[in-house]
Amino acid sequence: TEIDWKAYMEEVEGFANGTLDYTQLKGNTGPLVYPAGFVYIFLGLYYATGRGMDVRLAQYLFAGLYLLNLLLVFRIYCRTNKVPPYVFFFMCCASYRIHSIFVLRLFNDPVAMAILFLAINLFLEERWSWGCLLFSLAVSVKMNILLFAPGLLFLLLQRFGLLGCIPKLCICALLQVILGLPFLLVNPMGYLTRSFDLGRQFQFKWTVNWRFLPEEVFQNRAFHAMLLLAHLAGLGLFAVHRWHRSKESILALLKNPAERKQPSPPLTTNNILWQVFVLFSSNFLGICCSRSLHYQFYVWYFHTLPYLLWCTPTAKLAHMPKVLLLGVIELCWNTYPSTVCSSLSLHICHGLVLLQLWYGTAPPPVLHSHTPSRRPAAISKKAQ
Repeated sequence: TEIDWKAYMEEVEGFANGTLDYTQLKGNTGPLVYPAGFVYIFLGLYYATGRGMDVRLAQYLFAGLYLLNLLLVFRIYCRTNKVPPYVFFFMCCASYRIHSIFVLRLFNDPVAMAILFLAINLFLEERWSWGCLLFSLAVSVKMNILLFAPGLLFLLLQRFGLLGCIPKLCICALLQVILGLPFLLVNPMGYLTRSFDLGRQFQFKWTVNWRFLPEEVFQNRAFHAMLLLAHLAGLGLFAVHRWHRSKESILALLKNPAERKQPSPPLTTNNILWQVFVLFSSNFLGICCSRSLHYQFYVWYFHTLPYLLWCTPTAKLAHMPKVLLLGVIELCWNTYPSTVCSSLSLHICHGLVLLQLWYGTAPPPVLHSHTPSRRPAAISKKAQ
């Protein structure tokens, strides 16, 4: 179970020995393909565990990370107050695969997700600058965090307008430059092509979601382009018809909030529900259109599924089908190797979640319009 851990340690060992050419950082599973934040975090684990030799200590550290991740997730769910308490039992105790990803396999995915959930907590507290900093740090550990980026961009535009969100985006970009600077100075193209390789091919034998396709279709570039178009179309439809909450055109998001016909909503429970919905649904759309899902990728959205299922109005008799849906998704992810039946079932479950998100989340009541003030509304220091 420690194959990936050994590979991580071999990859960061090269950096510990002074190698700054990113193309020369390799492990027994291949070259290093993660951004620089991964290197620094796992370099710390490398030294903390006796150059990676004390795997048991690493497992204890990841067990602590697992508990911290749950705390951050529970805090988000506590703020939304949407999910019934009994569902948290399934989140904590019923997923063998998640426990394996954290404590047995020691993947970098849970590290990135824990940082992401910390960033979301900061967004909900209106600490946008700190949240953007943590969001960028999570991206520097693994790029799957970028699936949340369309939703975050929408929230930033809604809260600050185009000019106001530029400083927040600069925070994200600047941290990436700072973290990657040692490698950018030595071999910039090597670092960019290795750590942010969006065209990387996945092996068919590891796919969880596309097992029912012939391998030649799975590897076909046209199929990848079709998935990308479906992803962009889904984001566009959700942005216009489910995320946007004003009668104004969506282009009004580009304006200064003080110049819009309707004000930015205050930090209320309904607004928190909406923010979490935008971020979680943005990520889920990316999951549904992913070129391939590997077993460790389950942690990308496992902790968001209860909210996605229960954020819509739920009748008493509808609770059990939602629990059943969680169980079928869990079963699909625990089928190894994946089968035609398991991958088809996973897509059916994803489709059902998408349908209930679309039909169960009609745009909330429109805020009462007001006459815009000539003086721009001040943004609180906390939001800055």
